[in-house]
Amino acid sequence: MAENRSEQENQYIKKTAPSLVERGISKIEVLHNAKRVDNDEFYTRYEDVEQELSMYNKNTWKNKVVFCNCDAVGDTEKNTSAFALYFLRNFKELALKKLICTYYGGQVDLFSQGQKGYIFTKDGFKEGKKIFPPNYTGSFDDPLSLKILRENADIVCTNPPFSRAIDYWKIVIASGKKFLIISNIVNAISTAYIPYFMANKVWAGYSEVDWFLTPTREQTRAAGYWFTNIPVQVRPMSKQLKIMPLKEIPEKYKRYDDNKILLVDNCYIPSDYKKPFAVSARPILNGLLEKMYKIVHDKQYDPPVNGKTCFKRVLVKKVEEKNNSHKKKTC
Repeated sequence: MAENRSEQENQYIKKTAPSLVERGISKIEVLHNAKRVDNDEFYTRYEDVEQELSMYNKNTWKNKVVFCNCDAVGDTEKNTSAFALYFLRNFKELALKKLICTYYGGQVDLFSQGQKGYIFTKDGFKEGKKIFPPNYTGSFDDPLSLKILRENADIVCTNPPFSRAIDYWKIVIASGKKFLIISNIVNAISTAYIPYFMANKVWAGYSEVDWFLTPTREQTRAAGYWFTNIPVQVRPMSKQLKIMPLKEIPEKYKRYDDNKILLVDNCYIPSDYKKPFAVSARPILNGLLEKMYKIVHDKQYDPPVNGKTCFKRVLVKKVEEKNNSHKKKTC
C-alpha cells in the first residue's frame, strides 16, 4: 500500500470540518433537500451493517485500511453513515489500521453535511479529521477518490447509489481490492454484472437488505443484497437449495419455455440435468455456483412462455464431475 501522499493531501488531513452552524444548515433545509432525493439514495440501517460485517472473521479487518467511499461522518451519530459509524465504534476491536470515508457534495445534502465533498480519515488511535480539498466532489469516481482507492485502500465497504451501480462495480472490481458492498438483488442475473459472477470476481454475501432509511428517517423497502469478494466460510442460505433429480421436482416448479429451455423455481435445482437451465436470482444468492454449477451465458435470459416474456433469469449448467478445475472452493 502506497504511503507517498502529496504535500497537498497531507495538509488536508490536518484540517477539521466546520460545524453545522458554520455551514448555515437549518432543519427546514434538511427536510426540503430530503424531498428532492432520488429513490435510490437511501441510508443503510446500522443493524444491517452490523449483522453482515459481524459474519466475517475479525482477521479480515486486522491492520487494514477500510475505505467507505460513499459515506458521511457527521457531527453526531445521527447524521453519520451506518458504515462509518460501525467502523468507528469497532475500530479497536477490529484492529483497523485506518478508516477513510469520502462524502459526495452534490445538490442533495443527504447527511446534512453541506454541499462540499470531503475526506474523513481516522489513522490509528488519532482523532478523526476531515479535509475539504479544492474542487473535490467526493464522488467515488472523482480523481482523488480513485487515488485513495488505488494507493491507500485495502477493503472497500459501502452502499453505493443503485443508479450508478454499473460504474461503481466496474471501478471497484477493476481495482483488485477486497470489497463488501450493497447492490440490487437482481444484479446476480443482470447482463451488466453476470460476467463478474462467471469469472468468480464477486459472489453473494450472507444476507439481503430489505429496508433502508430515507433522509427523514422513514423506513422504505428496496431489494438490496450484500456482494463481496471476501471469503464466505459458511453459507447458511445454501440450505434453501433443493438439489434433486429432475423427476422429483414438483411439476408446479418446473416447465419448459418456448425455446425448450427448462425453467425451475422455488430454489429447486435438477441434479441430473445435463443441459443449460434457467434460474432466478435467488439460487445464485444462496450459493448455487458453489455447488458444482456454473453460469453458461454472459447475458440475462428472458424466457418466452406462450409468446410472453417471463421474469428474467440466468442460464446455468451442472459442471461435469470429471472437470474438477471448475469446482469452486468456498468463496
